[in-house]
Amino acid sequence: MKRLSGLLIAAIILLSVISVHAAETEKIWGDANGDGFVSINDVTCIQRHVAELEMIPEENLQAVLVSGETTLSIQDATLIQQYLAEMFEHFPAEEKQKGIHMTINNTPVQVEWENNEAVAALKAAVKSKPLTVQMSMYGGFEQVGSLGMSLPRNDTRITTSPGDVILYSGNQMVVFYGSNTWAYTRLGHISDKTNEELTRLLSNGNVTITLTY
Repeated sequence: MKRLSGLLIAAIILLSVISVHAAETEKIWGDANGDGFVSINDVTCIQRHVAELEMIPEENLQAVLVSGETTLSIQDATLIQQYLAEMFEHFPAEEKQKGIHMTINNTPVQVEWENNEAVAALKAAVKSKPLTVQMSMYGGFEQVGSLGMSLPRNDTRITTSPGDVILYSGNQMVVFYGSNTWAYTRLGHISDKTNEELTRLLSNGNVTITLTY
């Protein structure tokens, strides 16, 4: 019994340590100095980093790329100042991560979504509940499936490229691994897959696309 109690206490302590570690490593957007808060001191840290006077530790860099860009700049410092002045509630990088997430079968893909009415309407729908789209191969260059809803259209005649995510006829999603020219509304582009990876992912039978927020 004593041994069991000892094991139980050890397990509780271990879980507590893990919880504390997780809390300590959780990213706080805008926290450059790692003190757990966002303040004018973080603006100063970024300014000194950009001027190469005092570099921000590597483990804190991702938290201060609040603009969503890959290189730290004075723009990030300005955004933190605006955040502290309560000009907005969420940094651009935060909003970007809160966008629509796509998986093709069980493979997550990164999509750079367009800033238009169709994507805004799609985002609103996906925020309510995940959307599953059953896709079918067509023409040897695309997968197409019904969204089960109509989105605002702004069709223009375009030539697609592999990775393009397109709205067709207002209610169908098309994902390309080849190219076609037609009147479409752009939704986005898969940015983290090569043409060869897209072909392997999309050209070997019908796929299921899941959109979540």
